[in-house]
Amino acid sequence: MLFITLPSGRRLSYVNPRKTTNKFGGESVAYYGIDAKKKWDLIESYGPKFVENIVQAVSRDILCYAMRTLSHCFIVGHVHDELIIECRADTDLDAVCERMGRTPEWIPGLALRADGFECEHYKKE
Repeated sequence: MLFITLPSGRRLSYVNPRKTTNKFGGESVAYYGIDAKKKWDLIESYGPKFVENIVQAVSRDILCYAMRTLSHCFIVGHVHDELIIECRADTDLDAVCERMGRTPEWIPGLALRADGFECEHYKKE
Protein backbone atom coordinates (compact mmCIF):
# COMPACT_ATOMS: atom_id res chain seq x y z
CA MET A 1 0.00 0.00 0.00
CA LEU A 2 1.03 3.57 -0.66
CA PHE A 3 -0.29 5.92 2.01
CA ILE A 4 -0.48 9.71 1.90
CA THR A 5 -1.10 11.15 5.35
CA LEU A 6 -3.21 14.30 5.32
CA PRO A 7 -2.89 17.16 7.83
CA SER A 8 -5.98 15.82 9.63
CA GLY A 9 -4.22 12.50 10.19
CA ARG A 10 -6.52 10.67 7.77
CA ARG A 11 -4.69 8.64 5.14
CA LEU A 12 -5.32 8.19 1.46
CA SER A 13 -4.39 4.68 0.37
CA TYR A 14 -3.35 3.34 -3.00
CA VAL A 15 -3.39 -0.44 -3.47
CA ASN A 16 -0.33 -2.26 -4.79
CA PRO A 17 1.45 0.77 -6.31
CA ARG A 18 4.15 0.31 -8.91
CA LYS A 19 6.35 2.30 -11.21
CA THR A 20 5.23 1.84 -14.83
CA THR A 21 5.77 3.25 -18.28
CA ASN A 22 2.87 5.35 -19.56
CA LYS A 23 1.47 5.40 -23.11
CA PHE A 24 3.89 8.22 -24.00
CA GLY A 25 6.94 6.23 -22.92
CA GLY A 26 7.52 8.19 -19.70
CA GLU A 27 7.55 6.96 -16.12
CA SER A 28 4.33 6.93 -14.16
CA VAL A 29 2.82 5.40 -11.06
CA ALA A 30 0.02 2.86 -11.25
CA TYR A 31 -2.11 1.31 -8.51
CA TYR A 32 -5.17 -0.89 -8.29
CA GLY A 33 -8.60 0.66 -7.96
CA ILE A 34 -12.04 0.93 -9.50
CA ASP A 35 -11.79 2.19 -13.08
CA ALA A 36 -14.32 4.13 -15.20
CA LYS A 37 -16.07 0.85 -16.10
CA LYS A 38 -16.57 0.09 -12.38
CA LYS A 39 -14.06 -2.78 -12.60
CA TRP A 40 -11.05 -3.47 -10.40
CA ASP A 41 -8.05 -2.64 -12.58
CA LEU A 42 -4.63 -1.03 -12.70
CA ILE A 43 -5.03 2.75 -12.79
CA GLU A 44 -2.24 4.90 -14.17
CA SER A 45 -1.58 8.19 -12.40
CA TYR A 46 0.93 11.02 -12.20
CA GLY A 47 2.04 13.80 -9.83
CA PRO A 48 -0.66 16.41 -10.53
CA LYS A 49 -3.39 13.79 -10.09
CA PHE A 50 -2.03 12.91 -6.64
CA VAL A 51 -1.99 16.64 -5.80
CA GLU A 52 -5.63 16.90 -6.91
CA ASN A 53 -6.53 13.91 -4.69
CA ILE A 54 -4.78 15.53 -1.72
CA VAL A 55 -6.45 18.93 -2.24
CA GLN A 56 -9.91 17.37 -2.54
CA ALA A 57 -9.33 15.18 0.51
CA VAL A 58 -8.12 18.11 2.65
CA SER A 59 -11.16 20.12 1.50
CA ARG A 60 -13.42 17.25 2.54
CA ASP A 61 -11.76 17.10 5.96
CA ILE A 62 -12.23 20.86 6.45
CA LEU A 63 -15.92 20.57 5.52
CA CYS A 64 -16.35 17.68 7.99
CA TYR A 65 -14.68 19.79 10.69
CA ALA A 66 -17.13 22.64 9.91
CA MET A 67 -20.02 20.20 10.14
CA ARG A 68 -18.89 19.17 13.61
CA THR A 69 -18.72 22.84 14.71
CA LEU A 70 -22.34 23.10 13.59
CA SER A 71 -23.51 19.90 15.26
CA HIS A 72 -26.29 21.86 16.98
CA CYS A 73 -27.75 22.73 13.54
CA PHE A 74 -29.90 20.47 11.39
CA ILE A 75 -27.66 19.87 8.39
CA VAL A 76 -29.86 18.41 5.67
CA GLY A 77 -27.19 18.11 2.99
CA HIS A 78 -23.96 19.30 1.51
CA VAL A 79 -22.85 20.01 -2.04
CA HIS A 80 -19.09 20.19 -2.54
CA ASP A 81 -18.11 23.06 -0.21
CA GLU A 82 -21.63 24.10 0.80
CA LEU A 83 -23.76 23.08 3.74
CA ILE A 84 -27.54 23.14 3.57
CA ILE A 85 -28.95 23.86 7.01
CA GLU A 86 -32.58 23.86 8.05
CA CYS A 87 -33.03 26.20 11.00
CA ARG A 88 -35.30 28.61 12.76
CA ALA A 89 -35.87 31.99 11.12
CA ASP A 90 -34.12 33.77 14.02
CA THR A 91 -30.84 31.83 13.59
CA ASP A 92 -27.91 34.23 13.29
CA LEU A 93 -26.34 33.71 9.84
CA ASP A 94 -23.14 35.49 10.91
CA ALA A 95 -22.71 33.06 13.81
CA VAL A 96 -23.14 30.09 11.46
CA CYS A 97 -20.57 31.56 9.04
CA GLU A 98 -18.15 32.25 11.91
CA ARG A 99 -18.33 28.62 13.05
CA MET A 100 -17.89 27.32 9.50
CA GLY A 101 -14.86 29.54 9.01
CA ARG A 102 -12.98 28.24 12.07
CA THR A 103 -9.57 26.81 11.29
CA PRO A 104 -9.08 23.20 12.40
CA GLU A 105 -6.32 22.71 14.98
CA TRP A 106 -4.60 20.22 12.65
CA ILE A 107 -3.91 22.87 9.99
CA PRO A 108 -2.80 26.01 11.88
CA GLY A 109 -2.36 29.19 9.91
CA LEU A 110 -4.89 28.33 7.21
CA ALA A 111 -7.09 31.37 6.62
CA LEU A 112 -10.71 30.31 6.22
CA ARG A 113 -13.85 32.31 5.68
CA ALA A 114 -17.43 31.26 5.07
CA ASP A 115 -20.22 33.14 3.37
CA GLY A 116 -23.87 32.25 3.53
CA PHE A 117 -27.34 33.30 2.62
CA GLU A 118 -30.87 32.61 3.77
CA CYS A 119 -33.75 31.41 1.62
CA GLU A 120 -37.00 29.49 1.94
CA HIS A 121 -35.94 26.76 -0.49
CA TYR A 122 -32.53 25.48 -1.56
CA LYS A 123 -31.00 27.28 -4.52
CA LYS A 124 -27.57 28.03 -5.93
CA GLU A 125 -26.59 31.67 -5.47
